[in-house]
Amino acid sequence: MGSGKSTVGELLAQRLQVAYRDTDGDIVDVEGREVADIFVDAGEPYFRELERAAVREAVATHTGVLALGGGAVLDDATRELLAGMPVVYLSLDVEEAVRRVGLNQARPLLAVNPRRQWRELMDARRHLYTEVARVVVATDERTPEEVAQAVLDALELKDA
Repeated sequence: MGSGKSTVGELLAQRLQVAYRDTDGDIVDVEGREVADIFVDAGEPYFRELERAAVREAVATHTGVLALGGGAVLDDATRELLAGMPVVYLSLDVEEAVRRVGLNQARPLLAVNPRRQWRELMDARRHLYTEVARVVVATDERTPEEVAQAVLDALELKDA
């Protein structure tokens, strides 16, 4: 959350001249409601089922830049699906997340004490992110353009 995956993903897609897709956006389109509303109305397990299916479908059909929600890697099958793919983990620390999003937006997993919950989520997920990532790119104190260039450099890709 707050890593810039949507902004950086769109920049990468533009620079590589490919399509951009976000599985959270796919879920919102199918469900007709925001992710936070799905969490509240149907619960996290239901959302994770939708997420698993959205990632599976996107990986099978999309050939451009694909952004995944932060919890997608919690699923064993999703991590297996991502194995060997050019996955990039955009890392940041809590202070940078606070600066970027304030941790006060509609974030269903951060409803109470967002800084502490963000740290707990990252502590629980960081090893999963690094497990599936081919490269880790720090986003702290970098512009989206600098992050996009770092991703291209790390993956040894050239602008189209």
